[in-house]
Amino acid sequence: MAVTLQRSLLPQAMPEQNALDIAYRYLPAQSGVGGDWFDVIPLPGSRVALAVGDVVGHGLHAAATMGRLRTAVHNFSTLDLPPDELLSHLDDLVGRIDQNEAAESAAGVVGATCLYGIYDPVTRRYVMARAGHLAPALVEPDGTVTFPDVPAGPPLGVGGMPFQTAELCLEEGTQLILYTDGLIEDRRRDLDVGMDLLRAALTGHPSRSPEDTCRDVLDCLLPERPKDDVALLVARTRQLPADRIADWDVRPDPAAVAGMRDAVSDKLEEWGLAELGFTMELILSELITNAIRYGAEPIHVRLIRDRMLICEVSDGSSTSPHLRYAATTDEGGRGLFLVSQMAERWGTRYTPQGKVIWAEQALPEVVEQPVPTPAAVDAFRSRETADPKA
Repeated sequence: MAVTLQRSLLPQAMPEQNALDIAYRYLPAQSGVGGDWFDVIPLPGSRVALAVGDVVGHGLHAAATMGRLRTAVHNFSTLDLPPDELLSHLDDLVGRIDQNEAAESAAGVVGATCLYGIYDPVTRRYVMARAGHLAPALVEPDGTVTFPDVPAGPPLGVGGMPFQTAELCLEEGTQLILYTDGLIEDRRRDLDVGMDLLRAALTGHPSRSPEDTCRDVLDCLLPERPKDDVALLVARTRQLPADRIADWDVRPDPAAVAGMRDAVSDKLEEWGLAELGFTMELILSELITNAIRYGAEPIHVRLIRDRMLICEVSDGSSTSPHLRYAATTDEGGRGLFLVSQMAERWGTRYTPQGKVIWAEQALPEVVEQPVPTPAAVDAFRSRETADPKA
């Protein structure tokens, strides 16, 4: 029953995204399920968050607690927080859970760990932070295996210490290996021995697929059923092609909005998306006007063509706009309402330089012509021979 609950709370399928090639494994412990978990969460701007964590203990309580933490990470990720801030919120939540459960004489959650990172396929930047969790392994395109130095924060629920981030610039084709301690720790071997085995399993195979990496790592390190839960997540990085990205600097002058509309319209026509031009021009006009009127320099516009058409307007102010419903007598206040109605999704995320307001539009469906079968080709040729005018 605990294994069934655990598996039902883990991801059933990987979300669609273009930033990473993903493979994963979850193996329950021989003596009872634990609280190991992992997640892949698409974020605005074609970015993807990777998370892996471990809840101390076994049985139904560990599985249920894992589900609560995984849900919390999903909810916090919708706020588009940096990894260190997200872990701080998760740490506060675990502290509150411990207090409530201690009052009910139940087992606490102190000792849970988590590693959370965000990969951006536009810049190839990977930013991560960890709360008492093991650092990931990296397999570079030339086959080099490294374990990056990520500041080790305290486990979740301990409190009192801030979390820190580490930022890496990854080459396209780099493999990220995230795992829980059940993969490398065992009563029969030290942690260092397990790390050496993991390095040996990853070395010398730079072109190996994530699926093959998962299989080979488990075969090398876990020849038998593990004594502890194991979660393994392998992600190979991609880079968004430069011809799918366009960006412009914008003068803080309302007269610059018209020029930006023309530039974006030309780019959409170049991409074969002219039918989205009117809607995107409307969204862009509202976002740039708000940045000029209420934001601060520098103002920048970026257009990304991925699974969605993404428009981003950044400025140097950290003040976020709010959607409101204007009264019939109000002369303004309808801009973001129009954006929310015209876009599939929109939102705000903060950066060290200010903020980014983004909006997404669905791309038009492309109906592909079916490839003719050999029988259809033969039938066509027969008709052509019988009637040359056909």
